[in-house]
Parts: sequence; structure tokens; C-alpha cells
Amino acid sequence: MKKVLLFALCLVFVASAASANTINLWSFTDEVPRMAEVFKEMNPDFPYDFNVTIVATTDGAYQPALDQALLGGGALAPDIYCAEAGFVLKYTQGDAARFAAAYKDLGIDVDTLIPAGEIARYMYELGTRPSDGEVVGLGYQATGSALIYRRSIAKDVWGTDDPAVIKDKVGPGWQKFLEAAVELKEKGYAIVSGSGDVWKAVEHSSPRGWLNEDGKLYIDPEREVMLDLAKELFDKGLMNDTQDWTDPWFADMRDAGAQPVFAYLGPAWLINYVMAGNAGDTVGDWAICEPPRGFSWGGTWLIANKDVSDEVREGVAEFIKWVTLDTSDEGLQYMWANGTFPGSGGTKDTVGSGVVMAKSDGRIDFLGGQDMFEVYIPANAAAKGDHFTQYDETIWLGPGMWRTQMNQYAYGQKSREQAIADFKQNVYDTLDIEAAE
Repeated sequence: MKKVLLFALCLVFVASAASANTINLWSFTDEVPRMAEVFKEMNPDFPYDFNVTIVATTDGAYQPALDQALLGGGALAPDIYCAEAGFVLKYTQGDAARFAAAYKDLGIDVDTLIPAGEIARYMYELGTRPSDGEVVGLGYQATGSALIYRRSIAKDVWGTDDPAVIKDKVGPGWQKFLEAAVELKEKGYAIVSGSGDVWKAVEHSSPRGWLNEDGKLYIDPEREVMLDLAKELFDKGLMNDTQDWTDPWFADMRDAGAQPVFAYLGPAWLINYVMAGNAGDTVGDWAICEPPRGFSWGGTWLIANKDVSDEVREGVAEFIKWVTLDTSDEGLQYMWANGTFPGSGGTKDTVGSGVVMAKSDGRIDFLGGQDMFEVYIPANAAAKGDHFTQYDETIWLGPGMWRTQMNQYAYGQKSREQAIADFKQNVYDTLDIEAAE
């Protein structure tokens, strides 16, 4: 995820069969299609055109349309298609992984380029097909996450805003985080806006996934701790009890909530495309440091169709490599990191390559001139992707699923035991997945 697009995106089909030198590109935003335009502009001798189909993820429209196109095959089938973190595993490791081409089969030397570019581990873990161990998808925008905190509040409570000090105040681990929350509360501050700010960090850092080796539902103890975290944050008033992506949550970014909020947790896109536009006079009063647990949040992966025609195979490989693995100053990631990508407005962002970020200038005004890459490079390295499943989005957010049960327990609407029991039943009813004993 890079940003929330507020305009409607339409599904566009070409009525006649595409020409032999046309690459069919499917996406759920205009982000990667825009990259294709820039790539063509930078490489006027590139002998291929892009036929773009954009389907918004609104109301779940993208995946069914993409699935139908992959199943249908033929001249209009996707040659390159994009998948977001919430559903990428379906296309790299799950039910639709059979359609994906191994990057090696496209002629991309991932064995050399991934380590040479210091590509974030979680990115290629999520993009690796377990049936054959082949990399079938990679991204460009890294989403390893940090604690994004208010400098002035840190100084008031602990006498310093130094990231090296603050990271030891809030972690590692959730017990230290809660201890810091109590200290903040004593000074009249909330550590976070709502429990949802912590939920992603817990969810995406757990050692094991939602399914065990037998394919049964498993609740990792590191995930179960979120029940108690949410309840303590609520019971002790350590948060403002907002719902993320609502007006009160945005208002807390500019000090317009019930209590001044100390921190949010997330990747660079949260800073660039959400907080910067909502922070008001607090811009420049923020800094970042290592979070209590390393995690990633969001991102887009590029996948190629295994049935891509010989006529466009070389072009497909060249474009994917430029987006995901090119560490040169002419690569997409260098422009993305330094805010020089056409139309970016100078916005700097984190990328998959640690090599690219290490040679780039990550200083931004929102963070008072702090170089965000110094924190996000290790954050990307700390995030992992080997514990996700293709059902995670439903298990996290579906009706009556984990986050709903977490909130109902935190608010005293049901017991801890009942919340867990109801969650297990709802997973079974929705996904036909039994709980492990």
C-alpha cells in the first residue's frame, strides 16, 4: 500500500486482440501503470507497448476480475499483474500460485540480484512459491515499520527525543511498551490513538502463522497477547480509543483529540501519505525509532504469468527487473527513494533495496530533518514474511473475526475465553478451517 486513491478506477478492456508486442499489465491502482509510462519514456527503444487494465479493490472487485482473466488465458490475459500485501499470498503461494512464472524462468538472476541489492527479507519470503522454492513476485516499496513519535512529548516525559534512547523506553517487547504508556499517562498523554495502532505490529511480528502444519487454525501466543494489550490500553485510558482510518484517528495526528498522542506505528507510506496531510502544526515535531517488535505493513508485488508469450517475455522481464531489482541511479527504486520519480512531488519513500536507501538522502521535514532511511533500513531487515497465509486478511478483518473479538473483549462485552471460542467458530463457519486442539 502506498496511498489511498480517492478517485474511482475503472475496468478497461481492449475490444480486439492485442498486438504481438503488447504487454498486458493489470493493477488495482495507477501506480505501477505510471511506472510503465515512465519506463517507456526513459527507454524510447523499448519495443513493447503496455495495455493497462486497472480494477479498484473497492468492494473486492479486483481479485475476481483478475482470477477470471488468468483462468481465461489467451491474448488478453495478464502478462504482469500486481498483488497487494493483504492478498499477495494467494498469487505467490496459495490457490492462484500456479499461474505465476518463476523470475528465473523469465531470465532474471534472482540468486545474484536479491543479495546484491540487499532486498528486504520479508519481500522475497512473501514472493517465494513453497512448492518449488522459486521467487515469483517482488515489490519495490518497502514497508518495514517504525515507531513514529512526537519529539516534544518525549522531551517532556523523558527529557530527550533521541531515537537511540526512546527505542529503549518503548521496547523491545510489549511489556516495556505498556510501562512507557503508564509514564506517558502520568503526564497526560496517550501512547497511541487507538488499539488498532498496535494491532498491526503484533499481528505482523508473530513467530508463527494462523495455520499449523496440519492446516488447522493456530493462535500464536504472540498474537493472543493482543487481547490483553487492547484491554489494558482501554481500561487504563492509555489511548484515545479511536478507530484507525476515521476522523478522530486523523485528528490525533494534529493534537485535536482527547489526549495528545505520543506515537503511531508504521512504514514510510504512513508518514508520507497519511500523517503529513493530517498533522497540521505538529509537522516537524516527529521522529522515528525502532518499534517494540519488527513488522511490515502493506506493499505491492509484481507477478508475471507463466504463460507469457515468447514475443513479450523479454520485455516483461526487463520491466519487472527495473522495478524490483535495479539498484542503479536509473532504476525505479532510486527515483522512488529520492523523490525524483516524475509526479512524486519530491516525496521520498522507502524501497525494497537496502543498497539503494544506503546511497540515498532520506532526510524529510516531517521528521525534523531526520534521515528516515537510517531507521527503515534495519526495520525492513527485521520484518519477516514466513508466517503469513492466504487467509490472513479474512481472519484478521472478516465479520466476527480476530479484531472484532479483540475489541469486544477489551470493551468488556465478553470474556477472554468466549472471545477466543467465538473467533474459532467464525473461522470454521467462514473458511471451513478447524481449530487445532
